[in-house]
Amino acid sequence: MLFPKPLAALLLLAGSALAQSSGSQGGFFGGAGLATLRNSETRSISAENPTGERGGGAKAVPAGPNAASQLGAGWKVRPAIDLPRRQTVTLADVDGPGIIQHIWITVTEKAYRNCILRFYWDGETSPSIESPLGDLFANAHGIRYNVNSMMVAVNPSGGFNSYWPMPFRKKARITIENQSPEDIGGFFYQITYALEPVPDDAAYFHASWRRSMTKRENPEHVIVDGITGQGHYVGTFIGWEQLSNGWWGEGEVKFYIDGDGKNPTICGTGTEDYFGGAWGFGDTFSAPFVGYPLHRKVAAEIPKHSLYRWHVPDPIRFKKDLRVTIQTLGWWPNGKFQPLTDDLSSVAYWYQTEPHKPFPPMLSREERFPR
Repeated sequence: MLFPKPLAALLLLAGSALAQSSGSQGGFFGGAGLATLRNSETRSISAENPTGERGGGAKAVPAGPNAASQLGAGWKVRPAIDLPRRQTVTLADVDGPGIIQHIWITVTEKAYRNCILRFYWDGETSPSIESPLGDLFANAHGIRYNVNSMMVAVNPSGGFNSYWPMPFRKKARITIENQSPEDIGGFFYQITYALEPVPDDAAYFHASWRRSMTKRENPEHVIVDGITGQGHYVGTFIGWEQLSNGWWGEGEVKFYIDGDGKNPTICGTGTEDYFGGAWGFGDTFSAPFVGYPLHRKVAAEIPKHSLYRWHVPDPIRFKKDLRVTIQTLGWWPNGKFQPLTDDLSSVAYWYQTEPHKPFPPMLSREERFPR
């Protein structure tokens, strides 16, 4: 297939950046990467093959009122699982080395903030990824909307897709905890990975969710801090609940790198600027690496926004430590900045060497409720 020159250049750039992030040979698009034969084994975990083992799929036997009861084994007998209330289910427990290449999930919206996804690499006890389900896939506020980006795609009607490369050397374990007081049925998932050697310089994927209500005295939300070690920051997702009238996105995003004190090394010029827009956005959009996919303003609700930026072509490198913040600023009628008391949730995405510092404790289910 021949791509237009601008798109071809974009794919080459993305492939190169992804190859650097994952340590995989050749990337996804760049050069001859996709055409190169590799000594890898592709596996995929789902409800129909919960271990991903060779020849392990479609073994369930229909019983009772199952939709496949007239067809027998091998005919979509167990496409989904239930998530029991207040319990944790292991979705994947895989021996390495390998790399997770694609994750697809769909489930009712009531799972988006009630359920917590956690990923553990190489036998660690503290998760490297911990986030409410919806937010990890750029769906904040416990609601569903489409996202059309390169690293995360949310398609009609609620198909969550992640294309972040996630290498592991010894083991990958993925769990989901349903913290709600009721069972959640119809949880569909597929986790596709390659069993192959992982280069020595490949770092581990991390993601951490946070939420805070900013204060007038210090109108700043901490996207992530406490990162130590060497790595590169690759993405920001924010769910923004607006509690003041007017424009809300005058605040800057700041990156404090490798021992920065009061002043950051990287300082943006405004919220919409960092997320790839300009002049107050004007409209929603969803592009490969930047997007403002949600502006929800309906009667009897506060305005809700969602924004993402994937630093795939431009990762933020750090050698020792990293802290990332965003300000919440609007305008007073006199033309001065107004410090805002808005409600922000965020997911930070980065690669780093292990071990990592444990994340702050996950907020309780009630503290995660959207307004």
